[in-house]
This record gives sequence, C-alpha cells and structure tokens, in this order.
Amino acid sequence: MTDTDTVAGSAVRGGSPDSAVDRVADFYGAYIDAVSDGTDDLGDQLRSHYLTEDFRQRLAAWEEANHADGVLRAQDVPTRWEVRHQDSGAGHLFTTVTLTWGTGPDAGHTRLAVQSDLSTRLISDIEAG
Repeated sequence: MTDTDTVAGSAVRGGSPDSAVDRVADFYGAYIDAVSDGTDDLGDQLRSHYLTEDFRQRLAAWEEANHADGVLRAQDVPTRWEVRHQDSGAGHLFTTVTLTWGTGPDAGHTRLAVQSDLSTRLISDIEAG
C-alpha cells in the first residue's frame, strides 16, 4: 500500500486465518518485508510457520542448487507482490503469486505457482509459473 492509498483510504486489506489464500498472501507480505529488512531469523521463522517440513527440505535443496531464495525464486527482493486464487482439488489449493521487480513501465514480473494443503493451510510447493 502506498502513502497515497493510506491518505485516500482507497486500499483496504483484510483476511482470515481460515483462508489458505489469505495465508499465502500473509506469508509473502511478511516474508518479503523480512528479507527486505535483512532480518534473516524472521524469514526462517516464517518459513517454519507457513511451509510444510517436507517442502522446507526440498526448498533448501533447490536453493543450494540454484544459489537463490527459493520462496522468491530470485536473488533480489521484489518491490511488490500479489496473490490470486487459481484452483483447488485433491486436497490442495493453488494460488498464483505475481512478484514485481522494479518500478514504472520497465518493471518486470515473475509468476509463481504456489500449492497449499487444504487440511493444514501450509504451503507445500512453489514452482515457477
């Protein structure tokens, strides 16, 4: 949210702990803030809270092989993020996370496919979308 949004009152954010989509959005918002602020311990704590144990292990292997942050699929920190519901089925919820890199007309975008387990609402996979 920009200062203009706050002043104008045009942006309202909400959520529910029961919503897997909201939990993905909450995770990405907090995680990007933690990485941007350089608070490594918080990023690790957020991973422990929002990601399944199995996925954390696979993510560590991906990061070792790719020398990048596996949650962001990048070495840098995005300037914006957006989460949209994609689909659900077989006990999973699928969301699309769009990360924006830079500002203005030259900003780049990356889309990630994020899978959450409906029973736990924990993120169980992230892939380039």
